Amino acid sequence: MKLPVLPAYYYHDHFGEMLRHVVACYGSVLTADHIAFIDDFKRLSKDAQCLLIRMVNRKGRIFRHTAFRYAEIADCAGALSELMQRGYVRALGEGDYAAFAKCVSKEALCKAAEDHVDVRKSWSKAKLVAFVLGNIPFAVSYETCAGRDFVALGETESIEFLLFLYFGKTEDSLKSFALRDLGILRTNEGVQPSARFTDGEEASACFYYGKLLDQLDAGDEPHYHSAFDALRRGPDAGTDYVLDLRSRAAHRVGLYFERAGEQDTALQLYRMGSSPECNERLARLLYASGDKAGAEALLRRMIDDPGSDEEFIFASDYYARKFNGRRTAACTELLRSAQSITVDDTWRGNPEAGVAGVLRRGGASVFYAENTLWQCLFGLVFWDELFESGQLHSSFNWLPHCLKDRSFARRFASEIKVKLEKVAASTAQTLILKTIAARWGKPNGVFAWECVNVDALSALLRGADPAGIADILRLMCEDYRAMRDGFPDLMLVDNGAISFLEVKAEGDVIRRNQLTRLRQLGNAGIAAHIGLVDFRFDPAQDYVVVDIETTGGWAGGDRITEIGAVKIRNHAVVAEWHSLINPQRSIPAKITQLTGITNAMVRDAPLFGDVADSFINFMDDGIFVAHSVNFDYGFIAHEYERIGRRFRFPKLCTCASMRRRYPGHKSYGLANLCDAYAIDLTDHHRALADARAAAQLLNLINRQREAAIARDDLAA
Repeated sequence: MKLPVLPAYYYHDHFGEMLRHVVACYGSVLTADHIAFIDDFKRLSKDAQCLLIRMVNRKGRIFRHTAFRYAEIADCAGALSELMQRGYVRALGEGDYAAFAKCVSKEALCKAAEDHVDVRKSWSKAKLVAFVLGNIPFAVSYETCAGRDFVALGETESIEFLLFLYFGKTEDSLKSFALRDLGILRTNEGVQPSARFTDGEEASACFYYGKLLDQLDAGDEPHYHSAFDALRRGPDAGTDYVLDLRSRAAHRVGLYFERAGEQDTALQLYRMGSSPECNERLARLLYASGDKAGAEALLRRMIDDPGSDEEFIFASDYYARKFNGRRTAACTELLRSAQSITVDDTWRGNPEAGVAGVLRRGGASVFYAENTLWQCLFGLVFWDELFESGQLHSSFNWLPHCLKDRSFARRFASEIKVKLEKVAASTAQTLILKTIAARWGKPNGVFAWECVNVDALSALLRGADPAGIADILRLMCEDYRAMRDGFPDLMLVDNGAISFLEVKAEGDVIRRNQLTRLRQLGNAGIAAHIGLVDFRFDPAQDYVVVDIETTGGWAGGDRITEIGAVKIRNHAVVAEWHSLINPQRSIPAKITQLTGITNAMVRDAPLFGDVADSFINFMDDGIFVAHSVNFDYGFIAHEYERIGRRFRFPKLCTCASMRRRYPGHKSYGLANLCDAYAIDLTDHHRALADARAAAQLLNLINRQREAAIARDDLAA
């Protein structure tokens, strides 16, 4: 796709848009320095304004000014001179050496180092830069590499702060505007601009720690050491949001020093934060360093006054293991007490779907719930407060700021109380249906509309304790960021009763947030368990043996002319499905000769789209089986893709399985195997006939799988 050309004054116009928004919304937040910058910027000529914006928008802070060429700037030299006079741009200095060396060519660096016989032109640019920085004085490189052709951008903190207010995150360029207008970045056009900060100290502190977190992304040692100093002299954490940013930075820097073996520094850093993550590392490090009394005191405080449910779970578990004699973690104990669910091993790539199929065969209704069901319910119940009350502060915002800074419960305490009372009184369904009817499809940062399953929501509201549902929603109101993930994979409805199941396959571990959600659901009176998957051959599993005929061998271009399918359960045929398909193109003569399917036979046959639902319903929770399975599966998946639908099932290949379990045949073609095992194959190269034959091969394979399981059980 060819991207559109941006207008000449594109960046200038959007910088002005940003300034107008900030001035209008953040008057109480801007300091005298910020106001002075805005006033001074307005006094610049338009050329100088455009050049400054262009420089801010480019990567790095060092520029070859002789290469400045911008269509909207008539006099680049004059604009540069004006910016230098006003202090926005300056000549290079010793402190710019590293950035300067990276900007010049290898040839220029080699010339600067030509007196050093050890230098090789074959060196990489990075190696050459390191040598020059370590051995050549800045003044020499400046003269040799035409340093006068370069300039450095001056202090831009005021600009970065204004961009931070506008975007709600640290930005050093206008790239988000370009991504929006090029159609790459989707924005929330219905937002009425408003201020996310009303307190200047909070805004400045958030900006300070936001920049610090950005600097840590570089990941090198000097940044961690400077971050330690920055944290020690940083502003006090006056609000929860500032405290959260400071704690995140302290945790990241603390981990670096802990891994480096500098435990005392790490301890200082963890004490600077107050997050559950910092407290956990602090408790572990105190215990490991021998300060067991300090660790015990901290753990007791975490238990008595936890910052979150996850912190309480860690502290209780760690205290029990270290001071009360329990030898296994709560996660391990929970896994050991989990129920075992036998799932056919063909589902190894998608254990949740395999478990769902087993449970449906047992009579339960099953819905996929992980990180979608509760988020949808939360967003639908509190839609007005989240998205219609000024909590989105610019068109670039999707997630309300009150969820980021954990102020949602405080800001909307009365509204939340009323709605939670409706949930507890079992009247929430009307509320969410009204929201769905009025707001369907409107983008938001809490849930995706394609994940809204009205049947699942209705089942939850009907079958679970309404007071318990209200309890979970209350927790989400209080700390959405902590509660937005970790919910169990599946929701089960059995005789109207609701329960949740976290699926764990062999080798999986249960994460702390998953353990927390299970306990929160249990405390709310909503049954929640872990299901351990035991992968083995399951004779009760449905296998759908499929064969297709086509107009040719290219799945991307040829089309299906016939589908035959046989469903096997407990080694017996339980159902069959068959249809000719109109391929919407002529069948080549050689294909007709092979299959016997003529153009006349398919002329009045249904299109694939007409039978798509019927075939999916026949597949149900089955495993897709075919002889050379990727051929048949690929064609059918392409047909569903053409009608805008997804086709996803586990696959089993009778050809590959026969090679593995019945070795020694010269050919593993369907006809040859049928001859070898006395399987009737009449009407070869017709879909249903070939599917019936492949189904008998599947039974041979499955009986061997069943025998292997029996041997393993006997040996155990």
